[in-house]
Amino acid sequence: MICPRCHSQVADHIKFCGTCGADLRAQSALVHSNPQQSPQSSIPPNQFEEYSNSVFGNAVPRAELHNPKGPLHIADMTISIEGELVPVVDIMLGNQLPIYFEHHILLWKHPGVQIGFKSMQGAARRFFAGLQIFISEAQGPGNIAFSRDSVGQIVALRLQPEQMVEVREHQFLVATSNVDYNFTFVQGISNILFSRTGLFIDQFTAIGSEGMLLLHGYGNVFEKMLAPGEALDIEPGAWLWKDPSVRMEMTTVAGSQRGGGILGALGGFMAGSSIVLNRFIGPGRVGIQSMTYHPPANEGAPEAGGQRNMDLNLGNLGDIF
Repeated sequence: MICPRCHSQVADHIKFCGTCGADLRAQSALVHSNPQQSPQSSIPPNQFEEYSNSVFGNAVPRAELHNPKGPLHIADMTISIEGELVPVVDIMLGNQLPIYFEHHILLWKHPGVQIGFKSMQGAARRFFAGLQIFISEAQGPGNIAFSRDSVGQIVALRLQPEQMVEVREHQFLVATSNVDYNFTFVQGISNILFSRTGLFIDQFTAIGSEGMLLLHGYGNVFEKMLAPGEALDIEPGAWLWKDPSVRMEMTTVAGSQRGGGILGALGGFMAGSSIVLNRFIGPGRVGIQSMTYHPPANEGAPEAGGQRNMDLNLGNLGDIF
């Protein structure tokens, strides 16, 4: 079967394209019911901009692929993203679908909107991992709005049933209640110690019906669609979200150079790169934020990354064990 969005070869039983995340269930069902009929004749229009509209196609990251240009509708709610420097998620809730959100980001709400707590699955695991056990939940009808106290861009990811995305910790804003919120451990000791991602990655999966996930990216957000085996080296702290099919590894500035030895590594370092880079390997998509956010450090403290990052993460391990 051929993916209608990126034209990659996909096995007939696959539900989502591993290269671009496209929903392939309708095409797969059509292939099984009538193998002689081309599934592309029934493809719905793509809800996002196409990479082919770019001069460079999918060879380079593209800006704001998931930056909505107008109101988003899901179930009986309407979601608008307004403002520029510090954007606001403005949601008109109906009666059908509640939402849940991170603490401390509520900006305003109508008095009729009910605020409560949503308990998370795997409470014991989350407790020992130092993650949130309870998260805020809002039930309509009425208007509610959220904003994080930082310059950036809000990204809206529309998830089809059973579709998952993985998100950097502490950058989730809002999700509809039919999106499952879980976490996974970062794979690889080098990723844990040096990649600045921390110990955990958030996982969001739509359950039963289409769901909506909104993230806050610092600065502006770009998206890169990686072909199978294609790699992209990204400054630590700059990745925002990715498809689960995208593998994350750690590399050094020297390892990221085609040649040049120590002088090439020094050149990359002087160009503004960290000693350590995150390497993402396709197939799949990765979201990139242009402002590589790191928690503030006291004046005179060493830069994040390297030994400092190792100390921080070993401290986190001590908190867990």
